[in-house]
Amino acid sequence: MDEQRTHGRGGPGRWWRNGPPSWPRRRELREGGSGPQARDARLPWPSTLVVTAFVLAGSNFAAHVQEGERVRLDVLARVLLVVASGLLLWRQRHPVAVVFGTASAAALYLGAGYPYGPVFLTVAVACFTAVVAGYRRAAWTALGLLWAVHLLVAHWLYRWLPPTGDEPASYAQEIVVAGWAAAIVAAAELARVRREQWARERAERAQVARRRADEERLRIARELHDVLAHSLSVINVQSGVGLALLDSDPEQARTALTTIKSASKEALGEVRQVLESLRTPGDAPRTPAPGLDRLPELVEQAARAGLTVEVTGRTPRLSPHTDLAAFRIVQEALTNVVRHSGSRHARVRLDQGGGTLRLRIDDDGPATGADAGGSGNGLAGMRERAAALGGTIEAGPRPDGGFRVLAVLPARAGEDR
Repeated sequence: MDEQRTHGRGGPGRWWRNGPPSWPRRRELREGGSGPQARDARLPWPSTLVVTAFVLAGSNFAAHVQEGERVRLDVLARVLLVVASGLLLWRQRHPVAVVFGTASAAALYLGAGYPYGPVFLTVAVACFTAVVAGYRRAAWTALGLLWAVHLLVAHWLYRWLPPTGDEPASYAQEIVVAGWAAAIVAAAELARVRREQWARERAERAQVARRRADEERLRIARELHDVLAHSLSVINVQSGVGLALLDSDPEQARTALTTIKSASKEALGEVRQVLESLRTPGDAPRTPAPGLDRLPELVEQAARAGLTVEVTGRTPRLSPHTDLAAFRIVQEALTNVVRHSGSRHARVRLDQGGGTLRLRIDDDGPATGADAGGSGNGLAGMRERAAALGGTIEAGPRPDGGFRVLAVLPARAGEDR
């Protein structure tokens, strides 16, 4: 509640024109800033001077119109008018004190029998500011007390208070006063509701922006993981082959080094493509994202790493998001076979039907390490990709040995949905 009240004390003209200031800035404004300029900035001098001038001029006019009916304006009356108007300088910093102070000054002015006039405008402004700032109970209480004082003066205490010979006020006048008070409360409540709505909309927009940033960060992390994990696995395997055959079979070692060069070049290109997405938002990628049309390249790279891949099924037409996800899933699954399986043979099957794409990647095993089940970031990334498109991933050991990855993805997803 304190934070909400602090948000509202500045009024829409200062706190919210360019978005809410930071907490250090608010503290500086509350505690005095640094010099006269900072102090002037936190007090609404222009509006207060305008209200003061209007109240004094309007009261003089009211005194002229009501001459003979009400007490003439004297020094005390003008002091009460200036005090009621001057309190509005602090209405944004101390709304509760100001709303009770203006109501008290107006009650004294009314009880002294001075002419009815715009002194009640100061109460309206203070009440409006307090309600908008979140101090609704204080504003309603001050307004209710002022109305109660008016009832007492107009219907009972008028016998003993100036002006002499005054008569009780009509109940029609009370209806007007009640309507005036209700209008103030209604306008203030409407402004408060609108301000809270604007604050919620700003918070929701900020939350959406943070969520999009998190999603983009996760997307880039998945892309980098898939690219680097696959390429580095190929490089690791081929470097081992090259070292083992460097002396006994230089030609085969040369082939391994050529594979390393090709894999590293491709990885650099894909990493550069991923990092290009960090440029100005809205820019189109300079190179197309990979898809299943590059499946033969994956098969060739796997062959260089000593893995034979058999592909069955036709390459389907997919939306860009689904095409990229399918490519990365196959890439990660083959990478896991190279890294964690003793099998040198894998099978990739593509099936499309009923608006879905089924990807199945099998190897015959056995696993070569404790993490062969794929509990690391690779399978987590595949599941995130599938879930983002509304698809599913099943991965685990097969009953007859080996390992299987089964992905079911919507054929049209992403921007098409």
